[in-house]
Amino acid sequence: MSLFLFLCFVALLSALGVVLAKNPVHSVLFLILTFFTLSAHYLLLNAQFLAAVNIIVYAGAIMVLFLFVIMFLNLNEDTEPHKPALAQISAAIAGGLLLLVMVAALHNVQPAGYNADTFDSQVGMVNRLGLVLFKEYSLPFELASILLLTALVGSVMLGKRETGERNF
Repeated sequence: MSLFLFLCFVALLSALGVVLAKNPVHSVLFLILTFFTLSAHYLLLNAQFLAAVNIIVYAGAIMVLFLFVIMFLNLNEDTEPHKPALAQISAAIAGGLLLLVMVAALHNVQPAGYNADTFDSQVGMVNRLGLVLFKEYSLPFELASILLLTALVGSVMLGKRETGERNF
């Protein structure tokens, strides 16, 4: 139980670091730490395959792609437009309202207890995951792949330079 709470604490702190970091590269590094703590949670839940895939795919490939896009766009304070105070205040209000809705939704939730009689050791294994993923969740799986493809095309279009434009 103490390992779970420690991982929760580290995951929450690193997720806050993602949002609050001023440097986008530091934000990506905090996101990698968040992915590693989530993989440790998967290991605690006996889902070894999900833990390995989370580290390989997200902490490896996706974060390299994020770093590539951040460095490709060459973002800095001089090129970024400054946001007006009204936009910052409205973002804080929207975030606070989202937190309020989440707390209200989870207000009366009771955690499920552990029942040793119904424990199934095959829950996190590859064959069970594949059956559930491709039978019950095939549409969300395909929609997620379309969303990732669209994000990739969008990042390439954002980084595309006009003819004759040079990067100094």
